[in-house]
Amino acid sequence: MIDIKFLRENPEIVKQNIRNKFQDKKLALVDEVIELDSKARALQAEADDLRAKKNQISKQIGALMGKGLKEEAEKVKAEVAAISEKIAQHEPMEEDLSARIKKDMMIIPNIIDPSVPIGKDDSENVEIEKFGDPVVPDFEIPYHTDIMEKLHGIDLDSARKVAGNGFYYLMGDIARLHSAVTSYARDFMIDRGFTYCIPPFMIRSEVVTGVMSFDEMDAMMYKFDGEDLYLIGTSEHSMIGKFIDTINDESTLPQTLTSYSPCFRKEKGAHGIEERGVYRIHQFEKQEMIVICKPEDSKMWYDRLWKNTVDFFRTLDIPVRTLECCSGDLADLKVKSCDVEAWSPRQKKYFEVGSCSNLGDAQARRLRIRVKDADGNKYFAHTLNNTCVAPPRMLIAFLENNLQEDGSVLIPKALQPYMGGKTVIKP
Repeated sequence: MIDIKFLRENPEIVKQNIRNKFQDKKLALVDEVIELDSKARALQAEADDLRAKKNQISKQIGALMGKGLKEEAEKVKAEVAAISEKIAQHEPMEEDLSARIKKDMMIIPNIIDPSVPIGKDDSENVEIEKFGDPVVPDFEIPYHTDIMEKLHGIDLDSARKVAGNGFYYLMGDIARLHSAVTSYARDFMIDRGFTYCIPPFMIRSEVVTGVMSFDEMDAMMYKFDGEDLYLIGTSEHSMIGKFIDTINDESTLPQTLTSYSPCFRKEKGAHGIEERGVYRIHQFEKQEMIVICKPEDSKMWYDRLWKNTVDFFRTLDIPVRTLECCSGDLADLKVKSCDVEAWSPRQKKYFEVGSCSNLGDAQARRLRIRVKDADGNKYFAHTLNNTCVAPPRMLIAFLENNLQEDGSVLIPKALQPYMGGKTVIKP
């Protein structure tokens, strides 16, 4: 959510930002907010005048009563009562205008960084850099579930009977590999100076609407009927929510957290749920990272965050690339975002395994996460998040890049301590 003062003073910048995100249907909201804001401020000024007048007149009552002028005092009391009634009439109108302004402001997208390429959707994202040499072996790479099945590592049929499409049973060495990856990611992030956190896996609606747009919320979140609780779609939401309604001393920043959690997603929309694979599913696990920092530090942290993911994958000998998300592919709260994509030897192309985002002060403004500097001045923090690793999606890249012609899978040195010293998984 952008600053209403910025919108009031720069309506054309806000409108151009909406056009750059190809959301022209939202252009009318800018003028609507300006009109509502003008009415709200006029109403507020009128109410303030009435309150001042009430306070001024109220002081006369005691003086009149002290002089024994009861009749005059009663007239003043009646005048005060009339003013109080007017003030009471103003309050619901003020509340209504405030609610309407907030509703519109929650829909107007955040101002994107000038460096973001302009494009309609993810097909117009821009490659930034490649890390590692993508290799296509001279033998055929099977589909990832076929690799897992030959290693007795997955059971989709039973999961389908138990929970439906979008779920899985991981078994044996593949299940162990999954746990090894998350344990290694935990230690990798701790070694990078992040505080390890296991957050709540359910959050209230105030946190949900504070960290994401309504469109994202509808497409992702599972809600409990009859309760104000949602299953998390990613642990960054729960970790950012930890700071709701806080005033943080500037000397305590940055706050850098890394968390493990299961994640639950509807995956509603064009992509849908895969019948056979584990790339797009309802349930998965993830090691995430978030930063709460001063505004002037957010660009530096953005670069550090995505590099953490690149470095993690490279320690597992998986080639990756970074992709700058274009304006039309940015969620409404994001200022700037890039995807980390891993090489798929089977598909001979890269696919997304993580996403890094700078949200500016949008989440902090919604959740009231403020910072107090040495002089006592308060301002909104900047928030950032990034995926370190999200198995089982990451397992696809891992298995394809470490598969041998005989069907075995090599275990990179970094993972071997988490696999009980195993160097290879054999059929």
